[in-house]
Amino acid sequence: MNWSVDFAPFFSWTVIALLAVPAVLLALALVVARIRGALVRILAIAALLLAIMNPVVLQEERDPLKSVVALVVDRSQSQTIGERNAQADATEAALKESLARYPEFQVRTVEARSGASPTDGATTALFGALSGALKDVAPARVAGAIMVTDGQIHDIPAEAQALGFDAPVHGLITGQPDEFDRRIEITTSPRFGLVDEDQRLRYRVLDDGPAASDRPVEVQVFLNGDLISRESVRPGGDAEFVFQLPRAGKNILELVAARAPNEITPVNNRAIAVVDGIRENLRVLLVSGEPHAGERTWRNLLKSDAAVDLVHFTILRPPEKQDGTPIDQLSLIAFPTRELFVEKIDDFDLIIFDRYQERGVLPSLYFDYIAQYVQNGGAMLIASGPEYASQESVARTPLQSILPALPTGDIEQSAFRPQISEIGRKHPVTRNLPGSASEPPDWSRWFRSIDVSESEGETVMDGPDGKPLLVLDRVGEGRIALLLSDQEWLWSRGFEGGGPHVALFRRLAHWLMKEPELEEEALDAEARGSDLVVTRQTIGDAPGPATVLTPSGEAVTLPLNEVGAGRYEGVLETEELGLFQAANDDLRALANVGPVNPREYREAISTGDKLQPLSDATRGSVRRVADGDGELSVPRVVPVSGRANADGRDWIGLKTTDETVLRGVDRTPLFAGFLGLAVLLMALSATWYREGR
Repeated sequence: MNWSVDFAPFFSWTVIALLAVPAVLLALALVVARIRGALVRILAIAALLLAIMNPVVLQEERDPLKSVVALVVDRSQSQTIGERNAQADATEAALKESLARYPEFQVRTVEARSGASPTDGATTALFGALSGALKDVAPARVAGAIMVTDGQIHDIPAEAQALGFDAPVHGLITGQPDEFDRRIEITTSPRFGLVDEDQRLRYRVLDDGPAASDRPVEVQVFLNGDLISRESVRPGGDAEFVFQLPRAGKNILELVAARAPNEITPVNNRAIAVVDGIRENLRVLLVSGEPHAGERTWRNLLKSDAAVDLVHFTILRPPEKQDGTPIDQLSLIAFPTRELFVEKIDDFDLIIFDRYQERGVLPSLYFDYIAQYVQNGGAMLIASGPEYASQESVARTPLQSILPALPTGDIEQSAFRPQISEIGRKHPVTRNLPGSASEPPDWSRWFRSIDVSESEGETVMDGPDGKPLLVLDRVGEGRIALLLSDQEWLWSRGFEGGGPHVALFRRLAHWLMKEPELEEEALDAEARGSDLVVTRQTIGDAPGPATVLTPSGEAVTLPLNEVGAGRYEGVLETEELGLFQAANDDLRALANVGPVNPREYREAISTGDKLQPLSDATRGSVRRVADGDGELSVPRVVPVSGRANADGRDWIGLKTTDETVLRGVDRTPLFAGFLGLAVLLMALSATWYREGR
């Protein structure tokens, strides 16, 4: 209980000051004149002024406030190493038991998990959690902070003043002394590169701890999940690896250093680089057997794509039209058959035969070269017309060995609308084509198709009476597509509203050139925020669940639910950051959740060195809670006052506060009621009494 005196004047202080001036002058005059009874009169004047100021005695009832202790427990990913989380749990329990003995302390416990930094990736931000726990606490009430952590903290302030309070900060370090860890870091990596061109990546292997050595370490290099190289690297030195991107789009290069027998964790033995592959202009050879209505359709489509270098030949003068005119007098360019189909055939990404027929322009041996080109990884499209069913069909050449369907010799001459087949509704080339959702499809009719015998591969579009219209097939390492109609130009000319010829033929060309997003059997994984989304594309039956390997090495079964024709998706909610591996059947996909190579795993050895300077500046302490034998030793808590030292051999100190909270106030006016009136009357009476003597 506190006592104090306050004033509640009846008039403003300005009025009281105006009244006090003549009163002071009168008192001075009484003193100077040395009149008998001057002292009594002065006291009476003072009593009158004091009564006007109305002094009040305040009796305050206050309760002491508790000092707030912040107990910050590190739950970041590096705490999952070894027994650190178990040590943190035991330390937290012991501290709470010790703090419970002191009612003057209020404990606020906060668990700090890995956060995301735009520059450093996943981080341990204990001081951010500390600030959040104390944001509504006055600085004078903060008793201090106790941090249970492995010491790998990434937001330690440079100065103690940045904390916003003057109290000790203690660090209790989990983990074991004399830890050893091996890690690999990528120092420089390209963000993108040309497909099939040399790319360079620099990296280094680091051994941390007393058991570090300079003996060579084996590093395995994986590209998109496939092992491509084994390197031998000495720890501490920079190494360079030269590689080529096999495909356009996202490519994941993964480096894995061999695990040492005594290291604390292998989680940072791997590092990844995500490189976007960019194709140099695709080279396409288009050979038209003769001028026809649809010839410009293919040319215009390919020329409209800036990423395509087109070489186009149209056979205008077949051998049977030779009339003896010297070649140097002809305005036509001779067809460079040997140069195209022997010397430079491997330079092309795609060969298109548009209504081509065998009329002696190409020797039979060259067709064999083309077949070998496809089997060795090339791509070929045959856009056929009536000549495919004739005696001069390319099906009667050595190409017969790679064709997915052979002609019967019949030609269907009736109107029909191309239909997406059952497999075609799942195949990425024809799935969700514009206009395919309605029945009949919202595109124009065609009027001619070529009959074929039983086809191989996948028929993704049907013609009249369900006959094959567009057939896709794999041959050896390459791919081939067979379009059994020459009416595609009707869609490009807008006949009866036209059709999706651009979408269809662009997808078809990209499938032939093995673009990953158009694979009919594919597994993909990507990060959406903190979730991992696994997508399975298939033209078969439901693929079953996927298996996901987390960065910490845990295998998780993830159900895949159908989200569309031929598409299945599963979402894994995770708090881990790093490289996830998904597998289904014989397919594998990689995805990185969060920033690449998060800082959380760059240094995994427990240490008190990072926290020590700040702890010293706040009169705190840093110590390990476990010795080399794994025995825990948690210091007891002791209250200290002011700026006393808060570090002892087996104890840590927390500051107590003198802060209180006001519960109530009693006001007693000194001149109120009969008591005040009596005092004033006595003062005046004493004045008169002195005058009468």
